[in-house]
Amino acid sequence: MNKQLNHEQLALSAIKKKLLGKKLNYHEVFGLMDEISHRRLSDVLTTYFVAASFKEGFSDDELYYLTKSMVETGNKISFSGIVADKHSTGGVSGTRTTMIIVPIVAACGFKIPKLSSRAITAAAGTADVMEVLAPVTLTLPKLKSVVEKTNGCVVWNGAMGLAPADDIIIHLEEPLAFESFDKIIVSIMAKKVAVSTNHLILDIPVGPTMKIRHFHDADKVARKFKKLGERFNIHVETDVNETFEPAARGIGPMLEAKDVFNVLEQKRDRPLKLENKALRLAGRLLQMCYKDANINKDGEEEAKKVLFEGKALKKFIEIIKEQGGQPDVSSSSLVMQSHKHEIESNYGGRIHKINNYNINTLARILGSPHDMQAGIYLLKRLDEAVHKKEALMIFYSSDKYRLKEAIDTLLNLPIYEIEK
Repeated sequence: MNKQLNHEQLALSAIKKKLLGKKLNYHEVFGLMDEISHRRLSDVLTTYFVAASFKEGFSDDELYYLTKSMVETGNKISFSGIVADKHSTGGVSGTRTTMIIVPIVAACGFKIPKLSSRAITAAAGTADVMEVLAPVTLTLPKLKSVVEKTNGCVVWNGAMGLAPADDIIIHLEEPLAFESFDKIIVSIMAKKVAVSTNHLILDIPVGPTMKIRHFHDADKVARKFKKLGERFNIHVETDVNETFEPAARGIGPMLEAKDVFNVLEQKRDRPLKLENKALRLAGRLLQMCYKDANINKDGEEEAKKVLFEGKALKKFIEIIKEQGGQPDVSSSSLVMQSHKHEIESNYGGRIHKINNYNINTLARILGSPHDMQAGIYLLKRLDEAVHKKEALMIFYSSDKYRLKEAIDTLLNLPIYEIEK
C-alpha cells in the first residue's frame, strides 16, 4: 500500500515538474509509467503529462528513461539471433510498405515480429489493414508460435501488454489527433525493445502535408532514434525521404490491402511507387542483417528476387494462415461492396499538389479505419493531366450519410490542387 502511495505521489510530482519545464530522473519516470500502465492514474492527469511533454519535449536521458520504464512495466517476448523490424514515423496515407517488407524479410530467413499500431492521425494503420486479412489481436504465446513457424507476423500491439503505458497514452492522443516527435520515438522504440529487436530500418517521410514537414526536424528525429538505439543495442538505420503523395492509390483498410496484394502478386497495374519504396527499405534492412550474420549477399537484390519469384507472396499467405486468416485471399477476392461516388474535376489542367492531411480527414469522415469498406481511391497522381469532368477519385463508405458528408466537406478540404 505504501509503495502504491509513493508511486502515486511520485507520478503527481513528476507531472508538476514536467509542466514547469524541468527534466525528470529515472525514478520519477518509472513511477509515472507504472501508474499509467496499471491504470491507477486518471485520464485527466495522464493527459496533463502528454500535453506537457508535447510542449517541452524530452532530453536524451528522458527518452531513454521513458523507453526503458515503458518496457519494464509491461510484458516482454524474447527471440534469439537476428531480429529485424521496420517502422515509419507515420501519417502517410496509402503507403503500406510494412505488409510487403515483412514477408520479404521472413522469406529471406530472418525473424521479423511486426507489432503495428492502429491509426491515430492517418486513415488507417498497418494493424487496421492487416485485420482485413487476418486476426491481429493475438496472445503472446500465439505471436511467438506464428513467428517460430513463419519468421514473421503483423499484429496489433495493443492487446499483449507490451509497453502498456504507451497504448494508454495513444488512446488519449487519438481524439486530439496529435503526437509529438519525441513521443513517436519512445512509442516505436519501446515496442522494439519489448520484442528483442536488434536491427531496425526507420522510414521518415518528410513533406508539406506529412507528420514531419522539414528536413531539419527529420534529421533531429533520426539522430535521436540512432542514439536511443545504441543504448538498447539496436542497430538503427534511417531512411529520410521527401514525400508529396501516397505511394499507392488506395486509402483505407480494404483498398490498401488490395494494393499490397497487387504488388505481391506482381499485377500489371500494381502501384510501382509502393513496390519501389518497399524494396528499398527491405533491401537496406536485409543488408544490415546479412552483414551481422556474415552472409555475402546483396540486400536489395535478394529483396527483388523473393518478390519477383513469388516467394514473398507465398510467405505472406503462410503468415495470414498462421494468424487465423483465410489462406485463399487474393487481390481479386478483396472487393469493395460499399456505397461509392466518383469525384470529377471542375476544370482541366495538371495535378500540382496533393494534400495528405485532407486525405486523412476525408477518409475518416467516410468511416475509415473502423469501416473496412470505407476509403478513397485516387485516380490521379502528381503531375498528371486532368480534363474537365474527368474523374479524380472515388469515395467509398458503408454509410450513405457519411458519404454525403465527405462529399460536402471536400468543398472546404480539397485533396487535389490543379494548375490550369
